[in-house]
Amino acid sequence: MKIVDRIQSPTPKLFQLLRNIGLVLAAIGGVLLASPVDLPSWLNDLGGYLTVAGGILSSVSQLTVVDGVNTHDSG
Repeated sequence: MKIVDRIQSPTPKLFQLLRNIGLVLAAIGGVLLASPVDLPSWLNDLGGYLTVAGGILSSVSQLTVVDGVNTHDSG
């Protein structure tokens, strides 16, 4: 299955929820990283970790598809 087919195929309900959670984590991490006030270094580190983890969770969840729905040939 090609990547374009995966992106266009329907995503299971559980992975839609996980994708949204990942987007929220990435947004919180971005807010921590872009904060105009001087935050402790551990909080800046946490912001970076949340941003990376949220991005990975969202992208992997978006590429998960319902089995058997896609009718395109992978050959």
